[in-house]
Amino acid sequence: MTRTSAWGQALAAVALVGALGAGFWGLAKTSAAESEPKPATCSDGETPAPKGKRLTGAQLCEALNRPDLAALLGTPTEIAKTASGSDSSFGSPGGKKIATPQAQVEFETYTVTLAATYDGLPVAGSEALLGSDARPQKMLGRPGVLYSDRTIEIRFRLDGGDADSGPGVPARALTVAQDTKDRGGSVDVTLWRADGGVPEDEVLLRVAERVLQTLPGWRSRG
Repeated sequence: MTRTSAWGQALAAVALVGALGAGFWGLAKTSAAESEPKPATCSDGETPAPKGKRLTGAQLCEALNRPDLAALLGTPTEIAKTASGSDSSFGSPGGKKIATPQAQVEFETYTVTLAATYDGLPVAGSEALLGSDARPQKMLGRPGVLYSDRTIEIRFRLDGGDADSGPGVPARALTVAQDTKDRGGSVDVTLWRADGGVPEDEVLLRVAERVLQTLPGWRSRG
């Protein structure tokens, strides 16, 4: 074998090792990127309500699950684990169904819900019904009430027996009139912590201020 061919084979071997190394590095980088958790997204299976009509759970979820929600909560490095919207209702004593669409986004530290209630009742003065610590709190020029609430904990039996429920963790909630004249109906933002700590009002109000004004038809219902 000549000196020239030996050097040629040596260089070829180095080039092959380099190419293989680059290939494995690229594969490892791609695998790492694919394994990184992605933020939860809202389901797009529901048809949005016509303009000027009642909000849907899908619309509420889209408004709540915003890219900067974690930063507004003060936990910018967290990503949404779940995000969902649903359309529900309950029956009033008079037999009328009251629509209560809602959405929820869950993070490692906080869970936030956004709900609308079409009961036709004004928000101003409702603090008397919402607990001893409830107080008036205007939001974006509309009447509102800031108050304490509590989640409900549901426990399932491993033996297949009936599930039972009890008080969960403390929550802070803000209910806001759907229009500036408070002609009836509300939008509610509720916040609680996974560790059971009481959420700070500053965090709740910051989230509510950013989220509510992005709801469809919010500005037109002045």
